[in-house]
Amino acid sequence: MPSIRTWLAGFALAGLAVVTSWSSAEAQPAAASGQQVFETRCKACHEPAVERAPGRDQLAQRPSGDIVRALTSGIMVPMAQGLTPDQIQAVATYLTSAEPPRTVGRANGEEMPQVAIKTGPIGTDPKCASNPPIRATPGDWASTGIDDRASRFQRSPGLTAADIPRLKVKWAFSMTGGGQPTVVGDWLFVTNRSGKFYALDAKTGCVHWSVDDLVARTTPIVIKSPISPSGWAAFVGQSDRVVRAFDAQTGKELWRSERLEAHPVSVLTGSPVVADDRLIVPISSIEEAAAMSKAYACCTFRGSVAALDLKTGKLLWKTSMISEPSRVIREKEGGLKVQGPAGAAVWSAPSIDRKRGLVYAVTGDSYTDVDTIGADAVVALDLKTGAIRWRRQVTEKDNFVMGCGPASQSGNCPTPMGPDYDFGATPILMTLKGGKQVLVAGQKSGIAYGLNPDTGALLWKTTVGAGSALGGVEWGIGADDARVYVPVSDLGRLFSEGHPGALPGRPGLNALDPATGAIAWSTPAPNAPCVYASDKGKPSRCARSQSAAPAIIPGFVFEGALDGWFRAYDARTGKIVWEHSTTAQTYDTVNGVKGQPGGGIDGMGPTVANGMVYITSGNNGAARVGSNGVNVLLAYSVDGK
Repeated sequence: MPSIRTWLAGFALAGLAVVTSWSSAEAQPAAASGQQVFETRCKACHEPAVERAPGRDQLAQRPSGDIVRALTSGIMVPMAQGLTPDQIQAVATYLTSAEPPRTVGRANGEEMPQVAIKTGPIGTDPKCASNPPIRATPGDWASTGIDDRASRFQRSPGLTAADIPRLKVKWAFSMTGGGQPTVVGDWLFVTNRSGKFYALDAKTGCVHWSVDDLVARTTPIVIKSPISPSGWAAFVGQSDRVVRAFDAQTGKELWRSERLEAHPVSVLTGSPVVADDRLIVPISSIEEAAAMSKAYACCTFRGSVAALDLKTGKLLWKTSMISEPSRVIREKEGGLKVQGPAGAAVWSAPSIDRKRGLVYAVTGDSYTDVDTIGADAVVALDLKTGAIRWRRQVTEKDNFVMGCGPASQSGNCPTPMGPDYDFGATPILMTLKGGKQVLVAGQKSGIAYGLNPDTGALLWKTTVGAGSALGGVEWGIGADDARVYVPVSDLGRLFSEGHPGALPGRPGLNALDPATGAIAWSTPAPNAPCVYASDKGKPSRCARSQSAAPAIIPGFVFEGALDGWFRAYDARTGKIVWEHSTTAQTYDTVNGVKGQPGGGIDGMGPTVANGMVYITSGNNGAARVGSNGVNVLLAYSVDGK
């Protein structure tokens, strides 16, 4: 879907050898140059880029250490089989040795400020002068969805209506693949794919502490808990399917779980959530990408949800989203067996219904043409046991893997191919006037659904976007007490704009009545200029897709776009009341990087806490639009003070 989309959105540190590391049987000589390794093992997928794999130019912008880490200890290890440490270092050095672009000018024919582009290594972490105790406030945002129902609704933002138009960048912090931060009091916690888990000062960006061996794109959860000496614990899901617990005050590790999934191309993309005495963890994969290889026997991964003991990290239960038995479909060249069903990855964080004792999860597509009711589904699981209480599949036979065009020789392609309409947005439980409840979910098909939370019965469905493999509704929805706010990406449609017979996309932001699904207002994403550093000075084709999750405060909705624009909308009317182009300037970051560019906003939604607003710009996203090797966490405050 999120397919490899999620991998590239979440973990495409290197993306190397997605196909060729499996298909190349011969070992490379130890002394092979980085260029030779790239030409023989990587070029087929990355020059030109195949589907959603990152291109050669994009790989060049990433720090060499991140490429080495991804191939040696990260999720890309299975993709690098047969490469020696010297070869991995050589290809990383080769890919990142190009001179970075220096200036950019026009975008979409409109003049943008000339900015110097610098995408070099991260600077020095500025240590805070003191580490005061963590103290909770009403304006905290301590988990990805802020509450059990995953509303993303900040009730006490510390901002008034008059403050919104005065928001300006107060500080910026560079990191590779930075995720959505959480905030408790004056402390901010954020993961990234360079391997550092940070605790920062929320007001200044100085560093309280960092953990240097944690690669993740998940949002940290921070709770008050007696399991930690300080009374505050933080939990993070790593890319390698391990969850770790830390003392949030000191960064000292409290426990780490066992590896929750043995499948070599599985990964954690959705954030864990806390429910009483346990952590609920979604598990996804990049097997859709692995299936591009002729030498890969597809497909065996099955998405799941796991529960861990909050005190110890011990696995309490784990439930597969696919219940049908696996069977062999056919054999292909070399005797490899193609089997299924597979897929139904759980890309996003679950939501919790304590009243009913349920966990609500949504699943991705199927990888094979063996039917399963577990894919493209909304699922309710028993919080205590993991038993499936009900399951509602909304798209049948959505069978999809990558690389299945006319020239494909993988032998793994399902027939017929589905549209790749996963769920990647956490479902939200809404309480209506009179007390009735409805569970709302948004899909890449461009359809939002209202379901009965007791039975999964369909109450309504509303089309808000045209839908495509890159959304439709992609990485998140949000809600206050009256409406559900649904961003639409439709990037696949935008890519084909202007082509004969192409269907138009509907990118933008929509407000829905949760009782009926009726659209209260719909604001199309504006056509606006931007500057993508990866375009190296050429005019940028700015993507107005809105794939990221929103953040809501009383009266306003914050939403970012792939063109790097960050906006606030009037929640009653949909009128844009504030906007800032994160690509129209560069940033001198608090950790010592001069001229750091911004870029697209993809996947990671905003965080609003204690009078400040935070967003990651330049995320290495699934669509390879507006990505930077190093992106930037931006902190906004009133007048930048």
